[in-house]
Amino acid sequence: QPLKRFNLDAAIIFSDILMLPYGLNQKVEFKKNFGPILGNLDITSTSKIDEIDFVQKIHPVYKAIKSVSSEMNLKNKNTIGFVGAPWTLLVYMINQQSPKKNVKKNFFEDEYLINRILLIIEKFLKIHIKNQIDSGANIIQIFDSWAGLLEENISEYIYEPTLNLVNHTRKLGVPVICFPRGIDNYKNFCDVVKPDMVNIDYNINPEKAVKEIKIPIQGGLDPKVLLTDKENLRIEATKYLKIFKDHPYVFNLGH
Repeated sequence: QPLKRFNLDAAIIFSDILMLPYGLNQKVEFKKNFGPILGNLDITSTSKIDEIDFVQKIHPVYKAIKSVSSEMNLKNKNTIGFVGAPWTLLVYMINQQSPKKNVKKNFFEDEYLINRILLIIEKFLKIHIKNQIDSGANIIQIFDSWAGLLEENISEYIYEPTLNLVNHTRKLGVPVICFPRGIDNYKNFCDVVKPDMVNIDYNINPEKAVKEIKIPIQGGLDPKVLLTDKENLRIEATKYLKIFKDHPYVFNLGH
């Protein structure tokens, strides 16, 4: 519908971040006025899941991408695939719910469990990315929704696992957009992870971002602006377009 209504350059197929734990047989449900609730994580059972079972369980995602991308290709437009970043998925799988402001107190207690889960997450994210590309996605966006929760070990939990996915995707001949929402240092992230484009959140000063970040930038506008009047929305949107007028930029929200 939006593609028929507006002459957009690309479509992104959102498939909830929790499709991955769901594909790994961790129970996922959504409670009204609360959000997602995940079941207990059985690492022994999760370790035994094979690629065929995983792909079969989340196959509707690939079906949707194939359906949309076939139409997009005819119009010479892009289809963007979607994955959650390893850190954000780790947070949901261990925390078993949205962390809101922080993870459980004992979150980092079992280092062995964390490392095992991260390896499993990375393995199946790579499979998930490849299948999306095989279904017609020609850009992949990695969403690290809870990157802002981490104050230390950022390299271990965010930079390195995300870099592995970026390199994997590039080897498949597809560019990558990263969105490390809430992270303190976007410049550092870009220097280490080297995505093709970075999505900034609404807490980032766009004037600072345009000076520090050399790669294309996406996003930034506070979604709350959509709840104000048309004139204010026009002013705020124009502000971002003016700031990035000499920088490769894709207008979007900062969440």
